Amino acid sequence: MLDGIKIVSFCHFLQGPAAAQYLADLGADVIKVEPTGGAHERHWSGADVYVEGVSGFFLCANRNKRSIALDLKSAEGHEVARRLLAQADVVMENFRPGVFARLGFDQATLDALNPRLIFASASGFGATGPMAERPGQDILMQAHSGLIGVTGTPDHAPVPVGAAVVDQHGGALLAMGILAALVRRLRGGPGTRVEGSLLNSGIDLQGEPLVNFLAGGFGRDILQREKNLATWFHEAPYGVYPVRDGHVVISLCKTEVLAEALDSDAMRAAVTLDRYAERDEYARRLRAATAAYSLSEIGERLDRASIWWAPIKYYDQLLDDPQLVHAQVFRKVTVRGRTIHLVNHPNRYDGKVPELRVLALEIGEHSREILGELGYGPAEIEALIASGRVTASRVEPAVEELSGAAASRP
Repeated sequence: MLDGIKIVSFCHFLQGPAAAQYLADLGADVIKVEPTGGAHERHWSGADVYVEGVSGFFLCANRNKRSIALDLKSAEGHEVARRLLAQADVVMENFRPGVFARLGFDQATLDALNPRLIFASASGFGATGPMAERPGQDILMQAHSGLIGVTGTPDHAPVPVGAAVVDQHGGALLAMGILAALVRRLRGGPGTRVEGSLLNSGIDLQGEPLVNFLAGGFGRDILQREKNLATWFHEAPYGVYPVRDGHVVISLCKTEVLAEALDSDAMRAAVTLDRYAERDEYARRLRAATAAYSLSEIGERLDRASIWWAPIKYYDQLLDDPQLVHAQVFRKVTVRGRTIHLVNHPNRYDGKVPELRVLALEIGEHSREILGELGYGPAEIEALIASGRVTASRVEPAVEELSGAAASRP
């Protein structure tokens, strides 16, 4: 769908690379510009996971991108970048505010190079303001945006979300902004400066509770609640409850129906409780009632009563989940001979998962190819590589995919 759109990405870590990956999945030619030693994602990985030397962190957010590695502080590397930008539709960067300009790519320079260029910039706290220069990272923004505070409670330990949700959401928002800017330009409009920030992304994730909190005039005490209750603003039973062999979540439902489904006198007596003002007492009674059942037993009872519920699942259960297999959520690929699962693009287009066209496992895997497209001759290319201003892999660009986009255990 984005075939013919060229995006040059100077992004690293997760927010920017995730945004570029969404667009690459949609068919854009995304060129990832890395330092000559490789992007940060190549040199760090959560849980120290490396697949035959390739970082799991890199694999999660750099699908369908070509790689060129440049020394941007050298005249030669800077000139390669200028040629890339002159031909691009979009440039993306997520350095700290001011760094990209200091590298020689301020707004005026970009306008002169390519007046119709869309300039997308992402940062932690935004490009301006009293905290603009502070470091931006997912967990810092979970804290600053209030997300950690409301996931836990003030009296008990505040609880972070167990994934980099602000980074990932920030990437999706930045990709959305770039798509809007592309539509504007296709309609004859100018290039657009698109700005995203992790802090704003963390706030955006919490639109419903923030509006309710501020409009309701509440104080921090409203956040206190029984540990089983999922949020401060939903009424009981909305939350997590134990069963003999695990946990389940139970959503909002009629108290009479839930009491009969569980065949619990304590829950029948709880029908008169105010499910918000007395939510803690309701949750305590429900916790005791659900603990008497196994997962399969409570599931049958709740299904018969048409009560919304779900079992708590863990990552080791997801590859065999029939709905996830049907939806082709995971993709099997080989990385240097080892088979692993990647998470697919989240949307489906005409019922199909976007294809995996390329996976740049090596630093500068496509440097020679890209330099050739920019008009450099073979001798010039080899001279740039020999000088160290450009890094180029000797590995042939390739990706091997197993079983199409389907997910199943090897």
